[in-house]
Amino acid sequence: MMQLSPPTPFEVLIVDDDAGDVLIIEEALSTHGLGSTLHVVADGVGAMEFLRREGEHRNAPRPHLVLLDLNMPRKSGREVLEELKRDDDLASIPVVVLTTSSADEDILRSYDLHANAYVTKPVDFAEFEGVVVQIEQFYGQTAQLPGRRRDL
Repeated sequence: MMQLSPPTPFEVLIVDDDAGDVLIIEEALSTHGLGSTLHVVADGVGAMEFLRREGEHRNAPRPHLVLLDLNMPRKSGREVLEELKRDDDLASIPVVVLTTSSADEDILRSYDLHANAYVTKPVDFAEFEGVVVQIEQFYGQTAQLPGRRRDL
C-alpha cells in the first residue's frame, strides 16, 4: 500500500501593528482554524525582511498567505503590497488586505496593486473571528496555491 506524505503545513504571515487585532486573528485560527502555522511582523519593513528571508528572518518559511494591514509604521501595507507584487519571486503569494479602512480609494488602490482580496475588519469580535476563519478556510482548503501540496 502506497503511503502519502503529510500535506504541507499552511504558513500564514500576519502583518499588523495592532496587537489586539493580531491576538484576535491568532485566537480565531487556533480555535476554529486549520492548524496553520502563524508568523507575525508588526510593520512593512519586517514584512519584506520576512518575505525575502533577510536578517532575523533568514530561516523563515515562504508563507502561503499574507494577511496585510494597510496603516503601519515604517512602511505601509500599500508599499508592501506594491513591492511584493513587483517581485517575481514573491508575486504569486496571495495577499488579503485585512484592514479597518472601508474607503473606496483604499479598496481600489489595493486591487490596482494586485491584492487578492480586500476585507474590512469587523468591529464585532465574533464577526472578526468568523471572517478570519473564512479567509483561512478558503485559501487553506479550497484554493490551490503554488508550492503547497495538500491531500483532499
